[in-house]
Amino acid sequence: MSEFTIMFIADICGKAGRQAAAHMIKPMREKYSVDFVIANVENAAGGFGITPEMARKSFAYGIDIQTSGNHIWDRYEIRSYFKTDAKLLRPANFPPGAPGRGSFLENVGDVKIGVINLQGRTYMKDIDCPFVVGGKIVSEMRREADIIFVDMHAEATSEKQAMLYWLDGEVSAVVGTHTHVQTADEYVTGKGTAYITDAGMTGPYDSVIGMEKEPSLQRFLTGMPHRFTTASNDIRMAGVIVRVNPTSGKATSIERFCEKFNLENFKPEDITGKPRENATEVNANSAGAESEDVSET
Repeated sequence: MSEFTIMFIADICGKAGRQAAAHMIKPMREKYSVDFVIANVENAAGGFGITPEMARKSFAYGIDIQTSGNHIWDRYEIRSYFKTDAKLLRPANFPPGAPGRGSFLENVGDVKIGVINLQGRTYMKDIDCPFVVGGKIVSEMRREADIIFVDMHAEATSEKQAMLYWLDGEVSAVVGTHTHVQTADEYVTGKGTAYITDAGMTGPYDSVIGMEKEPSLQRFLTGMPHRFTTASNDIRMAGVIVRVNPTSGKATSIERFCEKFNLENFKPEDITGKPRENATEVNANSAGAESEDVSET
């Protein structure tokens, strides 16, 4: 294989984001000749966390590895799910004793790909250092992996860029997540590491980073907490396509996408992208079957 293509799907937010992922992964895999799909799913359940059932369905949509971030613990029941599925990742730099794992190695044909999930500390919860933890995992993973992909879930642009240069030439890609706003700074460094500060959001764009506009406006206008629900209009699937030379492990290109989703343009058979062995079957209505919880923040 001369080129290995990774599709990274930016933060899946609420019912709208799940619907877009359910219907769009299969045609997107075909459009870009994708070999491997990674998606950040930490906002899948009403914008806050993910449930075990949603995680199982997301794999059935054609996602190979799921990453997350600071909202991963918002649904208590996800803690036990980590015991049964190693392909849902939480940030690797949570302290020892936290459920789950933050990295995974998988064989895709003759290519071994490693995925690492890290979380920043600037303006976020002060957990273990992502640079120390990330560097250690990369050093160990390089002994086996042909390709290494890093999801750097962080608030600050500076911290994401610093992570790029900390791992530059050691990994195939450092892709930023968390802000839900896609940046236009994607590029490949001279050492062969693909980078973007933020891949964006998969979900409703007629919103304030995925949430209904009015409660968000009232929060800023009054300074008072308001209950948030995910929005539902102008749905898009965003992310990046990263192409890597599997022999060298160096990225050859990175391309961002932000594709509009219209349910009327899709057929039920578009839903199941690349079913995982023993994956939960889904149908045309399953993406939004769960109720959307409201959350206050």
